[in-house]
Amino acid sequence: MYFFLSHLAFSDISFSSVTVPKMLMNMQTQDQSISYAGCIAQMYFFIFFTVLDDFLLTSMAYDRYVAICHPLHYTTIMREGLCTLLVTVSWIHSSANALCHTLLLTQLSFCADNTIPHFFCDFGALLKLFCSDTSLNELVIFTVGLAVITLPLICILVSYGHIGATILKVPSTKGICKALSTCGSHLSVVSLYYGTIIGLYFVPSSSASSPKDTISSVMYTVVTPLLNPFIYSLRNRDMKGALEKLFHKAAVLSQ
Repeated sequence: MYFFLSHLAFSDISFSSVTVPKMLMNMQTQDQSISYAGCIAQMYFFIFFTVLDDFLLTSMAYDRYVAICHPLHYTTIMREGLCTLLVTVSWIHSSANALCHTLLLTQLSFCADNTIPHFFCDFGALLKLFCSDTSLNELVIFTVGLAVITLPLICILVSYGHIGATILKVPSTKGICKALSTCGSHLSVVSLYYGTIIGLYFVPSSSASSPKDTISSVMYTVVTPLLNPFIYSLRNRDMKGALEKLFHKAAVLSQ
């Protein structure tokens, strides 16, 4: 679990670093421009770390499935070689997916209007600025992009379906609580991450650039990576003790 968490932490830090520094600099300097190369690079790494998060969360769901449904065989199944293979495949697929979208995008020609109605170079916002035929790009988005989002989500749901069925067979309340504690943090992160992405890309907006799109983008590019360390740290006893002391001290001061 901690092996996957280390890669997820690195991915979250990098994911936020793709958009947040440029956004903060624009807010400070009041200069909203970005170079063509910078925009393409930002879009590549944005897609790369988005897909990497998808695959890492799927690998972690399988890890939780093995831990709860096959606890006696956990060390045999989740050996170091398999964990390394899952992470390596995640990195390779993420890089190939981002490279595919980026190379197709560089073949298109911009129109006169180069204003992006977003705080970063979002793929969907960029496609609206091209005068060239974007049918191939849209087809790749619909097939490859949709598969990258839906297939990992289906794998996660199947894993938790088996986990839920196993938990219901546990006779003791203590065993159920222990099982829920094992996968509760991961399930919270998955719900927060996929909830905002589905709300942004699968629920149509009334306009091309609505406040809902911007809020949803901030949620999964800034808020979700920020909350992930806190969500996983809640399982740590020292962290729980520190939070209890903090809340107790705040309650005493407020009286």
